Amino acid sequence: MIGLTREDGLWTVTLDRPDKANALTAEMLSELADIAEAAHGDARALILTGSGKVFSAGADLDAARAGLATSPLWERLSGAIAALPCLTVAALNGTVAGGAMGMVLACDLRVAAQGAGAFYPVMRLGFRPQPSDPARLAALIGPARARMILLAGARIGTDEALAWGLFDRAVPRDDLMQAARGLAADSLAADPDHAAALKAMCRAGGAPVGE
Repeated sequence: MIGLTREDGLWTVTLDRPDKANALTAEMLSELADIAEAAHGDARALILTGSGKVFSAGADLDAARAGLATSPLWERLSGAIAALPCLTVAALNGTVAGGAMGMVLACDLRVAAQGAGAFYPVMRLGFRPQPSDPARLAALIGPARARMILLAGARIGTDEALAWGLFDRAVPRDDLMQAARGLAADSLAADPDHAAALKAMCRAGGAPVGE
């Protein structure tokens, strides 16, 4: 249910459970975390995407009720992505919801297919967000808008996500992966140490990195 391709330093990771809106199980989270950790020192850019029309509906609800909602796997995954020294791009083939927001927020850039949105219904479902998510979300869109999503349960569409800075770019669905690869092109062509140094400089403002 997780696909991985590696080509010339570019790792492309795909959530591949489209019949369940790419809802995440413990096994999927563990595999994703293993991949993100293995990418350290090997990948020169990483793209995270999904198959089908939804990036991810978040946790599989049955698994969430059975304890997945509070599993440390979520934080392990987002922390591993955030700590990568290479460029990471979330290529959102559709809406991202719930716990899946964590891995998306941990990426450096977010490019979305037109029509994609975001919501994180932790207030309504009675779960807490992953520990690092509120700070990462507030760093991207500001504290008030973070409260709109986490406390008020706001559903954010493509245009609003772009205006808020939650998404960095929106493109037609058929152009999504080309756009993501285009964003990674300079990093792939650069010396890895140079790319890592530039990424570290971008962290100097104090945004949480999960390390």
